[in-house]
Amino acid sequence: MPRPTPTEHAEVLLVAGRAGVGKTTVGWEVSALLRSEAVAHAIIDGDFMGQVHPAPDGDPHRAEITEINLTAVWANFARRGYRRLIYTNTMSVLPAATGMFERAMGAGVGITRVLLTASDATARERLSGRELGSELEQELAGSVRKARLLDRQAPADTVRVATDGRLVVDIAREVVAATGWAGPHFG
Repeated sequence: MPRPTPTEHAEVLLVAGRAGVGKTTVGWEVSALLRSEAVAHAIIDGDFMGQVHPAPDGDPHRAEITEINLTAVWANFARRGYRRLIYTNTMSVLPAATGMFERAMGAGVGITRVLLTASDATARERLSGRELGSELEQELAGSVRKARLLDRQAPADTVRVATDGRLVVDIAREVVAATGWAGPHFG
């Protein structure tokens, strides 16, 4: 069981990007690479932290329930000595999310922002293979809209990683290198 020293602050890797970019797949591969290096960490797919319908009192409160859930889950990890978190979620790199991680994980939390990118054609191909139900067109439109928003609003310190035509392990190595959590061979 990992035990941080009193001076170790929590750290979070935010893996964001449009629908179909590969956030979940890359997050799990980052976890696999960190496990191979014996780097203690936890992983949360942020898309599940606020999935309720209807959202309590509308969408602004979906963010509230997400934060409440993140705080509770992180508290469980932290009690067991974990101090690093991989968090995948479409919009998590945006400045509005920073406060949520500071409140949930503690003041001084180290934040590494990674924005995965993909062309419209790549995202369409991936989503067409994944979305087999009734929401494909809605997902495609939302993916384009969110890609443009993320491109405009992601902070300057956000590491942008292209996913088009690349192997997931290569993408994950680039993401791990951005964190500094593992050895130099991840660069």
